[in-house]
Amino acid sequence: MFVHRWRDEALAEARRVRGHCSEDLKFLKTWAAKPLTTGAVSPSGRWLARAMAAAVDPLWTGTVVELGPGTGAVTAALLARGVSADRLVAVEYNPDFAEHLRARFPGLRVMVGDAYEFADTLRHAGVADVAAVVSSLPLFTQPPLRRRHLLEQSMKALEPTRPFIQFSYALVPPVPAEAGSWTLDVSGWIMRNLPPARVWTYRKV
Repeated sequence: MFVHRWRDEALAEARRVRGHCSEDLKFLKTWAAKPLTTGAVSPSGRWLARAMAAAVDPLWTGTVVELGPGTGAVTAALLARGVSADRLVAVEYNPDFAEHLRARFPGLRVMVGDAYEFADTLRHAGVADVAAVVSSLPLFTQPPLRRRHLLEQSMKALEPTRPFIQFSYALVPPVPAEAGSWTLDVSGWIMRNLPPARVWTYRKV
């Protein structure tokens, strides 16, 4: 019995590692072709993904909107957190990643669209009540005004205190806090992620 159990666990681990390697390769190829839209050279690590998902309460009403899900590292963490697939909408710019997400997460609503046109994209998706926004977009590849425009659109869709969650590798926030509009909290460095990253959480005042 012990031998069979060890074999099954070893096979499961091998499948997990093979799946991660395949996703890393897909991500790397896309980054090499379109570095400004992909932003990172590998998917978010599980520790970073969990830290982002931890800011979302699965008991909140409304839809959780994920921006730039890529190959689905944060998507998986949100589902593991308890957000049901029918309450999660993934907005992905890259059609290849969108196809990958649909195959990996049956039942997940995946939209191919421009996350920076947040209000129009949500309108096309029929989403009116937003519980939280979770973003893996490479914001620092965009001009400051475009980053701010995205945050302003997101804040209009969110109820007060509900979060817009963003990670980055930078020392400074992608968009600064703004008194009277939104607050900003930052996590410590997540050293287990490569490269180390932090989670920036914006909340509507």
